[in-house]
Amino acid sequence: MNTDAKNPTSLNRRGFMATGTALATTPVLMGNDESRNPEAESDVVVTPAGDRRILLSCKLTMITKEANGQPLSIVERLRMAADAGFDGVDFDEAGNFSVNEVRAAVLESRVFVHNAINHAHWSERLTSANEAQRAQGRANIEHCIRVSHAAGGNGVLIVVGKADDGSADGVQQRCRKEIQRLLPLAAALGQPILIENVWNQIGYNHEAPPEQTADQYVDFVDSFNSPWVGMYYDIGNHWKYGQPREWLRAFGYRCVKLDVKGFSRAQDKFTDIGEGDLPWDEVRKGLDDIGFTGWTTAEVKGGDLQRLTVVRQQMQEAFGV
Repeated sequence: MNTDAKNPTSLNRRGFMATGTALATTPVLMGNDESRNPEAESDVVVTPAGDRRILLSCKLTMITKEANGQPLSIVERLRMAADAGFDGVDFDEAGNFSVNEVRAAVLESRVFVHNAINHAHWSERLTSANEAQRAQGRANIEHCIRVSHAAGGNGVLIVVGKADDGSADGVQQRCRKEIQRLLPLAAALGQPILIENVWNQIGYNHEAPPEQTADQYVDFVDSFNSPWVGMYYDIGNHWKYGQPREWLRAFGYRCVKLDVKGFSRAQDKFTDIGEGDLPWDEVRKGLDDIGFTGWTTAEVKGGDLQRLTVVRQQMQEAFGV
C-alpha cells in the first residue's frame, strides 16, 4: 500500500516527533551530565543518549519488586533497568502512582521514562456501551498523559477496547469519540496517543488465516487526521496474522514505537525475543524501509538484573544494534 496516499496532512514520522519536541517547555539535561546543579534537579528532566537510532526499554512490570526478600522502591527498580543496559523504561504501572511520585522517581534515579500505560484499559474500556466505564477509561488515559509528561516522556500506549462490546460501527464510534476528547490534552502536553494492536478482534480478523494486512489499523489512525494519534506496533502480537515488514511499510510514519516479543506460528504461542519463527531479518528490513528511529520496548517475562540483562541482549540481537 502507498502510505503517502493515506497521508492527508503530509506529515512524516520525523515531523510527528518534532512536533512533540517543540511543545516541551521544560529545560533538559542529559542524565550523565556531571556538571548539573543538584539543587536545580526539580527543574530538569532526564534524557537518554541522543545518538542511537534504536532505543531499548522494558516495561516497568518486568522489573522485580523485591530482592533478597526485601521490597524494592520504584527508584531502585528503575535503576535496575539501567544497570541491565536499557536506555529507558515504559511506565506501565502509571495507575499506581501520582504524577509527582513518577517525576520524583525519574529525577532521583536519573533513568528515562519514555511512555506511560494504565493496564485498566482492559476493564475500563473506551469501547464500552457503559458511559461511566468509558469516562473512567478516559480519565485513566488523561492520568497517563500527565504521568508521561511529568516524567519527560513522549507518548501513551492505549488499548481501545474489545470488539464484543457491541456492533462494529458502535464500537468504532465510541472509542473514536473518546480519543477525540483526549486530543486537546495530548497536544497541550506533547504526548501522542499510541494505539497498540492486540488480540481484541479490532483491526483484524481473529479467526482468519495469516497474511492479513494492516489496512484497518491505518484507516483508523488516519480517521483522526491528527499528528497526535499513532501506532505502538506490537510485532509479536500480529506475526500470527500478517507479515511484519509489510505491516511496517503500511504504518510508515504512523509507527511511533514498538512493543517487542517473540511468537511461534508453528506452536501458536508467544516466546522470548529471537525465539519462535518471527522473521527478525524482515523486521529489520521493514524498519529500514520506513526509516524508523525511536523506542522499542520488551514485553516478555522479566525478573531480576540477570534476567533483564538477557532480555536486553536478545533485543540487541533481534534489531542488530
